[in-house]
Amino acid sequence: MNFIDQSAVLDETVKVGYFSVIEKDVKLGKNVVIGNRVTVHEGTVIGDDTTVADGAVLGKPPKPAKTSTVKLSDSIPALELGEGVTIGANAVIYRGATIGSNTLVADLASVRENVEIGNYVIVGRGVTVENFVKIGDRTKIQSNSYITAYTTLEEQVFIAPCVTTTNDNFMGRTEERFDKIKGATVKKGARVGGASILLPGIVVEEETFIAAGALVTKNTEPKTLIKGVPAKFVRMVDERELL
Repeated sequence: MNFIDQSAVLDETVKVGYFSVIEKDVKLGKNVVIGNRVTVHEGTVIGDDTTVADGAVLGKPPKPAKTSTVKLSDSIPALELGEGVTIGANAVIYRGATIGSNTLVADLASVRENVEIGNYVIVGRGVTVENFVKIGDRTKIQSNSYITAYTTLEEQVFIAPCVTTTNDNFMGRTEERFDKIKGATVKKGARVGGASILLPGIVVEEETFIAAGALVTKNTEPKTLIKGVPAKFVRMVDERELL
């Protein structure tokens, strides 16, 4: 059996699996499919034609550890999912996130609060998206990548598997770090190869191609191919590969 709060608004076309919980003031649009053992927390809004797979948790209220540097505002808005979204099995998406239409958040992915994800985005299996992240339309993030807090990925960015972004050059040892914490900015059309590492505050310019395994320590130039440890200029990107 399921628990569905009386204040929740479900279109008559909604389908809910077994042992799911839908809390108060939740709104589910037309043709929404909720799997088994899904939890939809208070106030979550789910657009038409969205599918939520088994075990997913939507709108989870954030609760940082006592030693965490994350500071929460008194009021965090409810989670909002656009139309045609697909949420994978056991994915966890926090309250305070917004996800655009026709976006996929795959199995076991985690999306924190204060995150904006655009339309037609792919967030792959096991990807972690931390707080205060912005992801533009049609960006793809492949499996097991880590998108740290205060990162921006613009439109049509490609992040290959196991990419790591970082945001703290002091790694938690000084007070001055609080004013300097900043993730990477990856601009439109840039591509980041598998297992690459982007250091804090790096700007990856438009159409940059970062080869697999690179350690990016400096801002890049547009339309350049870089590789190595540390990453260095190799050549310009072939015109045929540009958007």
